[in-house]
Amino acid sequence: MAYTLEELKKKTVAQLREIAKASDHDALKGYSTMHKHELLRALSKSLNIAHEHHEVVGLNKAAIKAQIKELKHKRDDAAGAHDSSRLKEVRRKIHRLKRMIHKATV
Repeated sequence: MAYTLEELKKKTVAQLREIAKASDHDALKGYSTMHKHELLRALSKSLNIAHEHHEVVGLNKAAIKAQIKELKHKRDDAAGAHDSSRLKEVRRKIHRLKRMIHKATV
């Protein structure tokens, strides 16, 4: 039976192990001791299911990542100077930027 990655993600570990038991692929050796994320990876490989990639829509991800990198340097400086108010401010900015990327991911 053909499965999609979304269908496999919704299944329990026991159900995934039953699917793996029916297959004789090398990637599924030791399926009985695998965790769910490992089983998903091995099953997708054995069933030739392509992993879906996520894209960020409406934002310049590279520019935001550069801002985050710059803010991390400021965070380290504030931590070294024991400036808790500045540290909190910078950490909140980093968090907001990361959330912007996460929300724009489709």
